[in-house]
Amino acid sequence: MYLILSSIFFPILAGVFLLIRYRTPLSGKKNADSKALTTLTGCFLIVTAGLVIASLLTAEDGFTLFYLTKTLPIYFRIDSTGTIFSLLAVIVLLCAGFFSFEYMKHEERDNRYYGFYLLIFGVLNALCFAGNLITFYLFFELLTLASMPLVLHNGSREAVMAGLKYLFYSLCGAYAALFGIYFLYRNCDSLTFTTEGALRASAITGHGGFLLVVAFVMLLGFGVKAGMFPMHAWLPTAHPVAPAPASAVLSAVIVKAGVLAIIRVLGMFGRDFLRGTWVQTAWIILTLITVFMGSLLAYREPVLKKRLAYSTVSQLSYILFGLAIMNGTSFAGALCHVLAHGFVKAVLFLCAGAIIYRTGKTRVEEMRGIGKEMPLTMWCFTIASLGLIGIPPTSGFVSKWYLAVGSLESGIPVFDVLGPVILLVSALLTAGYLLPLTIHGFFPGADYDYNMLQKKEPCKLMTVPVLILTILSILVGLFPEIVINLIRMAVTG
Repeated sequence: MYLILSSIFFPILAGVFLLIRYRTPLSGKKNADSKALTTLTGCFLIVTAGLVIASLLTAEDGFTLFYLTKTLPIYFRIDSTGTIFSLLAVIVLLCAGFFSFEYMKHEERDNRYYGFYLLIFGVLNALCFAGNLITFYLFFELLTLASMPLVLHNGSREAVMAGLKYLFYSLCGAYAALFGIYFLYRNCDSLTFTTEGALRASAITGHGGFLLVVAFVMLLGFGVKAGMFPMHAWLPTAHPVAPAPASAVLSAVIVKAGVLAIIRVLGMFGRDFLRGTWVQTAWIILTLITVFMGSLLAYREPVLKKRLAYSTVSQLSYILFGLAIMNGTSFAGALCHVLAHGFVKAVLFLCAGAIIYRTGKTRVEEMRGIGKEMPLTMWCFTIASLGLIGIPPTSGFVSKWYLAVGSLESGIPVFDVLGPVILLVSALLTAGYLLPLTIHGFFPGADYDYNMLQKKEPCKLMTVPVLILTILSILVGLFPEIVINLIRMAVTG
C-alpha cells in the first residue's frame, strides 16, 4: 500500500514543490538556481523510479484509499497489463527527463517544465495502478490537466492554441467516456477491472443493444487520447510546439493512456460480448482508416516533428487494430507494439530534439548531411526508423507479425485479409517518410560542401538516454515473449 501511494504522491508533491520553490522570475528568463533545479529534479526522478520498481516487485494486494461515495471507492491494484505500461512510463520518463537537463538550457521557464513533468510521472503511475474505472477516470482527467502546460510551454500564440485544442479534444473524449461509465455502473456489480466482463447477465439480455452503443461511445471517447480518427487532429498540432523531450513523453507514453483505457473498457464489457457485433466492425474500420491516413499525412509532411506526430497517429492505431480483432494473438501483438512504439518513438523525438538543439534545423529538406555532422544521433534515428517500419530484428517486426497473424486467424470477413494489407502499405509509407532522412543524412551527394563540415554531436547527457532507448527497442524485438513473461512474473511473484 505505502509503496504504491509513495510512487504516486511523491512525484506529485515534488512537482508542486518545484513549482513553488523555483518560481519563474518576472523577466521570464531562466532561474538563477537552474543547476540546483535540475539536480533536484534528477534525484526526484530516480527516487520515483525506485518506488515504482519496488511496488512492482513486491506485488502488493489491492487496497481502497477512500470512498467518493458509499459505492465508489478509490481503489488501487497492480496487474500484468498495468505493469507493462508502468515499466514503459518509468523508462521513457527517466531517459527523456535526463535528456531535458541539457535540452532545456535553451528554453525558459524550466521550473514550470520540471514541475509539471514530475506531476505527470505521478499521475501516470496512478493510471497504471488504478484498480477500478472510477479511479482510472479521475487520474485520466488529471493527466490532461498536468500535461497541457508542456504543450503550451513556450508561450507563443501557436503553442497556446495547440494547448487549448489538446484540452478541448481531451475533455470531449473524457466526457464521452464518462457517459459510458454511468451506464456501466448501473449494469455491473462492480467497476473493478476484470478481463472476463463485468456486465450482469440480466443487463445483457434486457439492454444488450443499448450497451453496445455505450461501449462504442466509450471506445471513441478514450480513443481521442490515442489519436484515433476522427478525433486525431490535436496530436499533430500539439507535438511540434512542445519541447522535444516533452513530445517524446507525449508520443511514447501519454497517448498510451488512451490505449490502456480501451483495454480496461474491453475487459469491463467482455470481448465475447463485443466480438462479431457492429461495434467491432465499426471500430476496425476506424483503426484501419487511421493507420493509412496517418502514414499518408506523415509522408507528405515537411516539418520533422510534425511528421513524427502524424506517424504516432498511425502507429497507435496499429495497437487499437490489434485490440479490435479481439483474439489472443492480436492482443499479444498490441501489447508488444505498446513497448515497441514507446521506445522507438521516444528515440525518434529525442533525436529530432538533439538535431534542433545543435543545428536549429526543423524541416526535412534541411537534414542533408546531418549524418556526417551527428553520426551517433542519426544511427540511433536509423535503427529506430527500421523498428517503426518493422524490419527484423527490431521490435516493430515482432509486434506487426503478431498483429498480421492475429488478423488472419480471426476469420472476420474482409478485414482478416484487408488488415494485414493496410498494415503492409502503411509500413511502406513509413519507410518512405523516414528512410530518406537517413539516406540524405549519410549520403548528401557530390555537391555537398565537406569543407564546411562540423561535428555537432550533443553531450552525453543527451546521447546516453537515446542509446539506452535504442538498445531496448532492439531487445524487445529479439526477446519479446521473454520480456512479457518477465513482466507477468514480476506481478504474480
